[in-house]
Amino acid sequence: AQPNIVQIAQGDPANFSTLVAAVVKADLVATLSGTTPLTVFAPTNAAFNAAAEALGLADGPALVNALTADQLEDLLTYHVVAGDNPSTVLSAGTLSSLYQFEGSAATLDLSLTGGVILTDALLTTANVTTPDVDASNGVIHVIDKVLVPPGVLDIVQ
Repeated sequence: AQPNIVQIAQGDPANFSTLVAAVVKADLVATLSGTTPLTVFAPTNAAFNAAAEALGLADGPALVNALTADQLEDLLTYHVVAGDNPSTVLSAGTLSSLYQFEGSAATLDLSLTGGVILTDALLTTANVTTPDVDASNGVIHVIDKVLVPPGVLDIVQ
């Protein structure tokens, strides 16, 4: 059987050990292993390291340690979109994430100009570096930045 989203991430520690640690701490393993189809924009270890360094922390694991489970859940669910959305069905515009902010889904802007590019609440742009990693419960698109949802960075800073 095809592995699920979490199993794929666990099987690639060179790229996703920090993401897996964050998913475990945020108690999202069941959500991301379930049968509900999901699309995950998955930051690499290098992306977590860069985000941590920008905040004055040593590395991605230090960032995971610094955040509470609830903060990590907010951060991670901002990288998840409902449904199985391979790159062939993605269209430019606004994507609603699973992260709820002030009563509605926080959004990501999606551009298809020069690749698949996401823009977060702080206008950080992340590029999809590896699209369409198929999972039994959806699809993973690997990205090169950690996306920051509205209302979360204030807490971190």
